[in-house]
Amino acid sequence: MFYEPGKGHGLPHDPFKAIVAPRPIGWISTMGRDGSINLAPYSFFNAFSSRPPLVWFSSEGEKDSFTFARETGEFVANLAGGHIFKEMNATSVDAPRGVSEFGYAGLTPAPSRLVAAPRVAEAYAALECKVTEIFEPKGLDGKPAGVHVCTGEVIGIHIDEAVLTDGLFDNVKAGNVSRLGYLDFSAITETFAMRRPKWKAD
Repeated sequence: MFYEPGKGHGLPHDPFKAIVAPRPIGWISTMGRDGSINLAPYSFFNAFSSRPPLVWFSSEGEKDSFTFARETGEFVANLAGGHIFKEMNATSVDAPRGVSEFGYAGLTPAPSRLVAAPRVAEAYAALECKVTEIFEPKGLDGKPAGVHVCTGEVIGIHIDEAVLTDGLFDNVKAGNVSRLGYLDFSAITETFAMRRPKWKAD
């Protein structure tokens, strides 16, 4: 089949997010200027540079995570592991501002080293970030898409040594959870390695 998104797909549900998958989950913790703490998962999240290390998350509308990151210039991206996927999902609740999703989900806020926002103590890894850029993408028609992208440079990284194997971060031990389409998620239970080929002229 072929379809143009602007004209509809004719399927029971839009397959776009299912095709662009799996997507890592940015489990973003932030603190507002007034000290309010927020924790929420974002499936539009990824790394896009290693030197310097840069990550971004995209918020549909000005939700608390985006608002707090803009206010303070800081956020933490926590790893959603297989052992706490239910707690991660619980933090997606539409709680009113001022209600901490940490408490709602039974999670422990742990102090960060270089930013004010707390990290998730139960997470196997966390990236402390300083905001570098905020922008609102546009569609082909030049109109704002209604999403807000927040990019940040990773200035500190926490790793639970329980998920290190021979000095390497072990994705299977961590069970990284990712977002698929519809209501589906996935957790890493197996990996395989491939070397990049080197060109050899004939």
